[in-house]
Amino acid sequence: MERTLIYTADNSIVSMPVSRFLKQKGFSSQNLVQLKKDPSAVLANGIPCFMNHILQPGDTLTLHIRENHSSEKIPPVNLPLNIVYEDADLMVINKPAGMPIHPSMNNYYNSLANALAYYFEQQNCPFIFRCINRLDRDTSGLTIVAKHYVSAGILSAMIANKATSGITREYLAIAKGSVRPLEGTITAPLGRKEGSIIERTVDFENGESAVTHYRVLDEKNGHSLVSLILETGRTHQIRIHMKHLGYPLIGDYLYNPDMERIQRQALHAWKLIFRHPITGEILSFTAPLPKDMAMVAGDTPWSISSICLVCKQSCRFLWCSIMHAVSSVLSPGSGIHRVLPDILSSARLRHTTLRIP
Repeated sequence: MERTLIYTADNSIVSMPVSRFLKQKGFSSQNLVQLKKDPSAVLANGIPCFMNHILQPGDTLTLHIRENHSSEKIPPVNLPLNIVYEDADLMVINKPAGMPIHPSMNNYYNSLANALAYYFEQQNCPFIFRCINRLDRDTSGLTIVAKHYVSAGILSAMIANKATSGITREYLAIAKGSVRPLEGTITAPLGRKEGSIIERTVDFENGESAVTHYRVLDEKNGHSLVSLILETGRTHQIRIHMKHLGYPLIGDYLYNPDMERIQRQALHAWKLIFRHPITGEILSFTAPLPKDMAMVAGDTPWSISSICLVCKQSCRFLWCSIMHAVSSVLSPGSGIHRVLPDILSSARLRHTTLRIP
């Protein structure tokens, strides 16, 4: 795999080393180390240079990102792939329930990684598997895969630091009964359950911080359809937080083995919104509710809409309410204030004004 990036140092910038220029673009220290390994990877005005080379306003910086080997121990397997989006830097894939992200002892030939290894093998293209937002095996929906180490580093930083340029992940889940309150924020730290290597539990003493925002979208057939947005990304976070709230997801073999309506946890990663790691463009994707979750509603389809706290109308972009709530408690210098207006504008929402302190 080879990717060439070309940057032009803006005439308004001050002179600076290549390393500093790239860090301003989101490159990690590890990315710079990887680039240094290839003497012809970094060129200033067409001439190979080191990271301490001083860029002048108007200079052209060219990067050659090269990866000539593929992930080891991931056998290529011809499996169905639902590719929602692909470019030279990343892919967005709608993963079906039942497909693990990575190969494991009992799932060595049926993972997303196996499918992608085959996909790129058919193109005679080396590929290292780097999944950014990992989903549980039985959780369906959207996941991002980086196609080279630079996009992987920038996207991983977005996941780790949502306050500056995060990836907004919205899920749909189904719980039995009428979830109350209708909306709120679940703040409960999570840790490993004693005696289990798989299960997690709420642990206020030793657990890692975990925050989930939720809103009930619809109620049908004795069940609630809930929208959830992760502020953190702990293992099994939504599944445990909903159980902690008193409304565990149906079909969850670990935390609520109620298989009457569905044979896997009723959880779907239905929306992703993030800034492209290279171009800076705001990308927004949705994946339709899978048939098994749709059928829980009975004869009348679920309504995936609600009243938005920002525009005061029925709005499918439910995450904007959460972002607005977060922005209201942050200081004006916080990163979210720089990013939020761009996100709202790019997503073409119906908001005419948005007051940010």
